[in-house]
Amino acid sequence: MMASRLLSMMLLLQARGRMSAAALARHFEVSVRTIHRDIDQLSAAGIPVIGDRGRTGGFALADGFRTRLTGLTQSEAETLFLSGLPGPVADLGLSGLLATAQLKLLAALPEGMQVERVAARFHLDTTAWFRTTEKTGNLATIARAVWDERMLRMRYWRKRETHLREVKPLGLVLKSGAWYLLAGRNDAILTYRVANIVEAEVLDQRFERPPKFDLSAHWVRAAHAYEVGLNRVVARVRLSPQGWSLLHLFGSHVAENAEQTATHPDEAGWVRCDLPLESIEFGVRDLLRLGADVEVLAPSELREALRRVVSGIAEMYREQATPPQESKQPTDTC
Repeated sequence: MMASRLLSMMLLLQARGRMSAAALARHFEVSVRTIHRDIDQLSAAGIPVIGDRGRTGGFALADGFRTRLTGLTQSEAETLFLSGLPGPVADLGLSGLLATAQLKLLAALPEGMQVERVAARFHLDTTAWFRTTEKTGNLATIARAVWDERMLRMRYWRKRETHLREVKPLGLVLKSGAWYLLAGRNDAILTYRVANIVEAEVLDQRFERPPKFDLSAHWVRAAHAYEVGLNRVVARVRLSPQGWSLLHLFGSHVAENAEQTATHPDEAGWVRCDLPLESIEFGVRDLLRLGADVEVLAPSELREALRRVVSGIAEMYREQATPPQESKQPTDTC
């Protein structure tokens, strides 16, 4: 394990340059003391690691030093072929580059490695069931602005009208088949759905990325805050065992809140818990998916709204539809 970490640390310093001990510790999920011991091991092995103290200090490889220990194992090469998602790569306008890179990788691998078989046996589809991929005609332009660190001028569709925005494009995220742009504007980092960007233009003006901005970490926090902030009504409900098993339909935040507030099941297996919902209106629509496997206890507004909807549905189906009877016409007799 240590030998693998030492090799990874050397390659990481070669790729990224100077890194602090704290940053290395977070990357490898070890203590700072362990990082210092690893640096000593690299130095003892003849690797020229230079360490500087102070707030801007850290560890780096000596100028001009590059390791040749970059050979890929069979599993590593197979993983690279698996990581090229055809759909998203095409959306970004990188299909040709991916194909070229894979051909170069095949040519560079030792004879006998047939890593392309992974792509023939595994396919990753990031779009949810019963959904089509969103139209992302401006995605390649946006991706270029992200990559080149240039300002982006765009028209964004929101609340039934378009708004002109100039933003600092920091990163793109693919979530369940939908692309999102994370961009800086007015000292805040905002999230824009790429499908709602009707026009996009890369400007000549460059911008500086926030030094501590972590795309994946920021997305996790933003997505969680969105789910929490979206739900403004808390419903106290009774759920049957079947209803409990269907809570995943409401999303992870709702399911987690239900688990934290659930009572012990009664004799019939029903439990009481709290479900955060977006509003009374949307709460009725969501809870109807559970049918008779849920009973709303509170708030009274939600219980009454659900009662009215269910009563209306019952009234609609109460009378059996019967075909109109044919009227008997008098017949002439002779």
